[in-house]
Amino acid sequence: MRPATLLRRCALILLASLPLASLPAEAEVAEPPGLWTGPMVGETPATLNGATVIDVPTLEGMLEGPVLLIDVGKAARRPDNLPEDTLWKPVHRSIPGAAWFPGGGAGDLPPEQARALLGRIDELAKGDKDAVLVTFCKPNCWGSWNLGKRLVEAGYRQVHWLPAGIDGWQELHDAVPVQPQPGWPPEGE
Repeated sequence: MRPATLLRRCALILLASLPLASLPAEAEVAEPPGLWTGPMVGETPATLNGATVIDVPTLEGMLEGPVLLIDVGKAARRPDNLPEDTLWKPVHRSIPGAAWFPGGGAGDLPPEQARALLGRIDELAKGDKDAVLVTFCKPNCWGSWNLGKRLVEAGYRQVHWLPAGIDGWQELHDAVPVQPQPGWPPEGE
């Protein structure tokens, strides 16, 4: 056996014998003071001040009562190399009954777009700041975290964030095709 191979094997055996507690833990992502405006895909905090972080089994129980599901997953982008005369009809799949606001979780939405988003959510919630709201998109997506924070700041008291997003839902349930909310994004956007 070559010395380098022997050295690698010894190192692997040594690492495998170490207790997990002696390995460095992943750094926890801290909540930013405001909305996140960096890359939308990446590690997110485990918490959302003013909101409740939930998993799919918790959501399943919540669906027994009235709940407003809000999907801010991005719309599929037309491939650059797709010929112009090719029909492009992407389908966005979500949790049944969800209201879809493609890209509505961006932290740097223009003020008029943020007002339109909150206005439409207020309509869907029938003006009830105690309505149960659940925000989601994909795992490791800041969009649903941002929307949760935006809703808390707007005075909603029953905000829930589903970090597992649609992927977590689809591990146990079917998703259904949804259309963007009427008027979203607002004209001229």
